Amino acid sequence: MPTVHNILTTITTIDIGPAGPKVEQTVAEELKARFCPKAEIRRSPGLAANIGTARVAVVADKKDWKDIHPALGDKENWMMVRMKDRGGIEIITSRPHLLYGMFCTLVEEWGTKDASSLQQGVIRYATFPEMRPVFDLFLNQYARTVRDFNKEEYFKDMARLGFSYAEANGLAYPVPFETGPKGELLHRFYTYCPSLDQFVTSRLNKGFYDQDYLQANLNNLKTHAQLADKYGMKPGLVCFEPRSVPDELLQRYPVLRGARVDHPMRSFRPRYNLSIAHPVVREHYAEMMENLMHEAPNLSYISIWSNDSGAGFEYTSSLYVGRNGGGYVVREWLGAKDIAHAAALNLVRFLKVLRDAGRKVNPEFRSLIRLEPFWEEHDHIWEQLIDGLDVEVSSLQTKGWELSYTHPKYPEVPQIHGTALYNRFVEKEKPLMEQLQKKGSETDVYFTPAVLSNHEPLLGIAFPQLVFDKLKDMAAQGVVTPCYYGGATPQKWTPYNINEELVRAFQLDAWLDLNAFLKQKATEWIGPELADDLVNVWTLSDEAYRCFPVPIWIYSGWGVWYRLFIRPIIPNIEAIPEQERLYYEDFLLATTHNRTRVDFRYDVGFDLIEPSRARLAVKHIDEDLLPTMEKALLLLHDMQKRATGEKSLACLRDQYDRMRALKCWYKTQRNVTAWVAGVHGYLESTDPKVRQDCRALLKNMVLDEIENTKDLLNLWETSATNWMIVSEVGETTFIYYKNLGELMKKKIELMQGHENDEPYVDPDFQWRVPGFTEEKKLP
Repeated sequence: MPTVHNILTTITTIDIGPAGPKVEQTVAEELKARFCPKAEIRRSPGLAANIGTARVAVVADKKDWKDIHPALGDKENWMMVRMKDRGGIEIITSRPHLLYGMFCTLVEEWGTKDASSLQQGVIRYATFPEMRPVFDLFLNQYARTVRDFNKEEYFKDMARLGFSYAEANGLAYPVPFETGPKGELLHRFYTYCPSLDQFVTSRLNKGFYDQDYLQANLNNLKTHAQLADKYGMKPGLVCFEPRSVPDELLQRYPVLRGARVDHPMRSFRPRYNLSIAHPVVREHYAEMMENLMHEAPNLSYISIWSNDSGAGFEYTSSLYVGRNGGGYVVREWLGAKDIAHAAALNLVRFLKVLRDAGRKVNPEFRSLIRLEPFWEEHDHIWEQLIDGLDVEVSSLQTKGWELSYTHPKYPEVPQIHGTALYNRFVEKEKPLMEQLQKKGSETDVYFTPAVLSNHEPLLGIAFPQLVFDKLKDMAAQGVVTPCYYGGATPQKWTPYNINEELVRAFQLDAWLDLNAFLKQKATEWIGPELADDLVNVWTLSDEAYRCFPVPIWIYSGWGVWYRLFIRPIIPNIEAIPEQERLYYEDFLLATTHNRTRVDFRYDVGFDLIEPSRARLAVKHIDEDLLPTMEKALLLLHDMQKRATGEKSLACLRDQYDRMRALKCWYKTQRNVTAWVAGVHGYLESTDPKVRQDCRALLKNMVLDEIENTKDLLNLWETSATNWMIVSEVGETTFIYYKNLGELMKKKIELMQGHENDEPYVDPDFQWRVPGFTEEKKLP
């Protein structure tokens, strides 16, 4: 009997609807290009496939569903493939975003099946009605300059995985337009989640940004919106708003000044936004939103992130400089509760302005607020949420950044936000979501199966059980829209990405058997002889992550920003002359008066970890995590000896290289943590034995990090695997460049000979004033 692939090669005509969505044309063209290059694509009415034809269709009207297949009732979000007698085939879905993914399933999963097995029709239902990326790292955010990135391929990958939304707003340039005084950092944050005024203007701000800059950004956004449409997805925006505006705008209209929104330890001049309490400013935002909608009318949402990165809502409690704003929200001497209530009213009114402007063009447009920064205003915001005013969260059970869930292995760990270790979403969440749904407000829930906040900058790290835990919980509680934190990873970079394949499979089968799925993918990728071993490797990788005690949360999430792969880690950082540290300090997320330049324990105002917990975390890593990694690497090494054939060897080389990189990543995290335990343990003690132990810990740490960096350098120089994020354009605070190898050599060189240095941190470092206190000592 012919296979499905055999039948596809015999198709002479591909029928799509007379006025169907663009994705019908996309699938028809890909079907033709891959299997039947001589076939004609035609627009015709009807839904059935005749002999020698393929019918590609999206059928949104429920009244037609039972005519297509008797098993289709009122249940939504379905996909169907049916092979007709004598060679016709139907690929039909109820929604546009499901069509391309169903086509991929047909070709990849069912292509070698007997064609007759599809004669009764195979129907699948999407587990989650929607899925959207949030902070799409490679398409729009700070890694958009990554090497070997193809936008169209990326949209194909997203559609294949089951996304219904795509994020559209990214800058066209490698760095933002915003600038600042020499040595400042704040302006670097404007590279991500660009605000509306980076794309369009209103009457109020016309002329303050160069038109060629705005045009390039807008064209980039429109390209993304068009690609989303091509693959059946709905584009949207993720913006930091209300963001600061040029000083010149406020000089012209000083009565419109809103909140100060910069971080005083990361900026050298204050930044202010416009007061959204003023009707002129609200008209300005409505006009920009509407102008953008006319340029890209298929935009379907705007997600607002705030109170960070140069944005903030007036008089909310989590502004870096404290509650502040223009003169239109509150009067003097109000109590904290009254201020929180007024700030929340102002915030929600802003969301309504954006929603209403969007709905003038797209009636289904919605505004979302990332709820976590607003713990003081939380209840007041909650009260006002209505249709089209939605939230995105990790959990609804707590306010702000409080943890609803503990680390899966170590309950003492204080922070797991944004990581895959935040792997639960339990039954208590459901009534809270339902409470909002009764008011017309939806809850989008974060999950983190990829690189962002998990081992960045490493690609394709496996932790399938953690991903599965979160997917199962979200499905059980009826989550409509999971938010895929960081967006997808291009398949060509990570061809054996078990986490993302799991997301795809679960979206097609809510009752997925994880063990069976892992075995099936391992068999497909490496063959039956080694499949069980490959599953064991993934399980060990997952277990190793569970053994990671997230010792210093900002380093595990933003280690690139703090240059950990290239930065010397020695007991006294200033034993290396400042001039020799410039190669990494120029890109380090630290101004000249930030203690983190010389002290891994502190950053801006935060005490990141106490020495006692640092020592405990090192113990966990040494006793639990690293032995688990060794097991995985030894198993992979043994598997390479037993592998036969290029297919299995290619998979093993890929997985081995990623696990080598992961071990190096974990070791650097361990050694930075050991630095805090050793240096501050030494400085805080007068006990000779304690101090001796701290010196021994630090000596071991320095020697270990040198060897660890050598191992990472060897991987960099010898591996053909695309195992980490590297920029095609140049180094920034947020991404490494192709000179990484040279910088690792510099790190090794600078660390050598410092293993016996006496631990030291200048307690007055942050009081230094460059250009002044070098000559004049503080009293």
